Amino acid sequence: MAVVKIYSTPTCPWCSRAKQYLSSKGIAYTDYDVSKDRNAAMEMIRKSGQQGVPVLDIDGNIVVGFDKERIDALLGIK
Repeated sequence: MAVVKIYSTPTCPWCSRAKQYLSSKGIAYTDYDVSKDRNAAMEMIRKSGQQGVPVLDIDGNIVVGFDKERIDALLGIK
């Protein structure tokens, strides 16, 4: 089972879409609200070089934005 982290904010529609998508596929994930968690925000920037959300970390592979094809590929979803 993949370890999935999603760095998001409560007001981000693409973050909500990414989390709904993962849930619909039965993929467990840990959500980090970077608007409230400064350490998570700094970790996200360090990993991705990005300040925008969502950023997904799938077993150490970074996905910036809701890139469904890349998420599917990394999770083995067809």
